[in-house]
Amino acid sequence: MRELENYYIHASRFFLPGGMEREGYLSVVDGKFGAYFKTIPNKTAKILDYAGKWIAPGLVDTHVHGFKGHDVMDNDFEGLNTMSEGLLSCGVTSFLPTTLSSDVETLNQVSQMIGEHYQEVNGAKIQGIFFEGPFFTEEHKGAQNPKYFSDPNLDTFYHWQELSGGLIKKIAIAPERDDAAYFTEQLSKDGVAVALGHSSATYAQAKNVVSSGASIFVHTYNGMSGLNHREPGMVGAAMATKETIAELICDGHHVHPAAAEILINSKKPDHIALITDCMRAGGMPDGNYTLGEFPVEVKDGAARLKESGSLAGSILELFDAVKNVCDWDIATVDDAIRMASIVPAKSCHIDDRCGSLQAGHDADFLVIDSQLNLLETYLNGVSVFKNEN
Repeated sequence: MRELENYYIHASRFFLPGGMEREGYLSVVDGKFGAYFKTIPNKTAKILDYAGKWIAPGLVDTHVHGFKGHDVMDNDFEGLNTMSEGLLSCGVTSFLPTTLSSDVETLNQVSQMIGEHYQEVNGAKIQGIFFEGPFFTEEHKGAQNPKYFSDPNLDTFYHWQELSGGLIKKIAIAPERDDAAYFTEQLSKDGVAVALGHSSATYAQAKNVVSSGASIFVHTYNGMSGLNHREPGMVGAAMATKETIAELICDGHHVHPAAAEILINSKKPDHIALITDCMRAGGMPDGNYTLGEFPVEVKDGAARLKESGSLAGSILELFDAVKNVCDWDIATVDDAIRMASIVPAKSCHIDDRCGSLQAGHDADFLVIDSQLNLLETYLNGVSVFKNEN
């Protein structure tokens, strides 16, 4: 990576924390964002000229299992680093490596590996870990292995957290499991975001755990009890609890665009986090792969379990999710970018360091054009990916 420089970015649009601004200059000082100006305050300063282009914050993927042939559960730092580098091409500058349900010892090892090496990655920054499981229920297991499912256990979690060096920022549980409310209450006090998913919970069960501090719904609609007019279920709870944030996979396979629009309209964009749930086949050709212990076939833009045909994560790239919701005409560009940057960052309490063009934050940003093509990705004010197409 090149040495840090001080300069002003000139562009036609900036997607700033307070909203979109046209034509101006954003200062970068020692690899961090400074102030935004409508006119250049220092005519002798270096200018990075992106006239006609747009500047957006680097995207934040808070639910991603793998990319470029590697998976978090491989417990291999070199693979994790390759994944981190590859995510730059997706516009992702910060992410939460995401686990799968497994035995306690394997999760011990993964927690420790990430905790010891997360600052060594060369690409998108690891801002925490997302534990997806193993405190789920079988009916909505998805591509999770039910033989590892159990009730939430504080001692087990705190051991994982200790091994990770405090890096676990988010954990998903099923609200109908025994002790789910107490577990949620304790973790919420510690600043860990508790998410609800892979669950057959009733509306009342989900609402009860939300009242105990749960704040996120995992890949809403998928892996949860659906909305019925007599039993609103998990989907109904996601829509009705306005203070929670709902994850959404907008690849056109997991959720119909109309259903995505209904959820966005119900909760408003500031409570929707676009995520990928991407598995190791992301950025790779069609073919045979694995997710956890299960064989998966990737074909026609979707990853499916060979045995059942059920969706097994996705091969979605986060910048494509931004483009999709705009192409489907269910979100403005400004809202789409927010749903893939500051909203997911807020959901995991990492918005103090990423997700916006905020003064004092690392200068992690994207250069895009008016057709929503990703042109360039910057980390700490330095260009680290350029689209040559």
